[in-house]
Amino acid sequence: MPVIFTEEKFGQAEKTELDAHLDNLLTRAESSKHWTEKILKQTEVLLQPNPNVRIEEFLYEKLDKKVPTRMNNHELLGQSMIDSGNEFGPGTAYGNALIKCGETEKQIGGAEREFIQSSAINFLTPFRNFLEGDFKTILKERKLLQNKRLDLDAAKTKLKKAKMADARALAEQDLKLTQSEFDRQAEITRLLLEGISSTHAHHLHCLNDFVEAQMTYYAQCYQYMVDLQKQLGSFPSAFSSNNNQSTASAAASVSVPILPLSAPLPATTTNASSGFTELQNFSGSRKARVLYDYDAAGSNELSLLADEVIMVSSVPGMDSDWLMGERGNQKGKVPITYLELLN
Repeated sequence: MPVIFTEEKFGQAEKTELDAHLDNLLTRAESSKHWTEKILKQTEVLLQPNPNVRIEEFLYEKLDKKVPTRMNNHELLGQSMIDSGNEFGPGTAYGNALIKCGETEKQIGGAEREFIQSSAINFLTPFRNFLEGDFKTILKERKLLQNKRLDLDAAKTKLKKAKMADARALAEQDLKLTQSEFDRQAEITRLLLEGISSTHAHHLHCLNDFVEAQMTYYAQCYQYMVDLQKQLGSFPSAFSSNNNQSTASAAASVSVPILPLSAPLPATTTNASSGFTELQNFSGSRKARVLYDYDAAGSNELSLLADEVIMVSSVPGMDSDWLMGERGNQKGKVPITYLELLN
């Protein structure tokens, strides 16, 4: 084999060219491998920015051991807020606000954990499986094809150099055999490379799952913060200080901005927003599809299941972020951010 390679390298052997289709398939496979690696790496950085933690998780995965559960940054912040709120006193306005903020931060931390787990299973794992499985098989068969091509080149050169009839007959027989082996390996490699199209289709499905997981995560965070903002907005606008400073400097104004109704949820379109506004300004009811599961926080609310269809209507005096929902004989308040109005 080294002699064959040397002959081709110095131009002494005829080089067999791959057909254009197979050559294009090889180029597409390399491109798929390059971008899959890049997307995989950047997604891992997005889900876990700390490189030390990523290395630790990688080692646990290789050792087939469970990664120890640790609190994420939102949960750590939330716990600090709750602890400080209890220290200052839940009965004080500041202590109560800290506790409520801490509980919300822990809710966001839980949503983040679910998002990361979902993305790891439905997005990262299929990409990693392609790189560590299918593409390694392609590399193996491509290397075999290169070896068969070198054998074929050597056989062609041997036939050209044969002068005697017996030598030419043997060389022709050898060329026929090596050509057959090369064609067979080229077909195996081609079939594997054409499977990249199926891989792209599967990765497209995984990409949709990843986008849906992101949408759900951001929608949950949005709803948590809207609910928290309402709770903080009910607190007094100013608190008296117990220190010995002047009365003018003792009053600290606490202003909590209220998000306008037009503030959009990432999944909410302009048409949907205008539909809710129209429904709230006029009497009547509309059908609505539920976007996400929702657990009622009180007896006056209605629990929801994703993809179910309910009737919704506006009730005078009700908060603009809520509608009255009906499902059969069940009735209760539902958040509009969890709904999509139907025509």
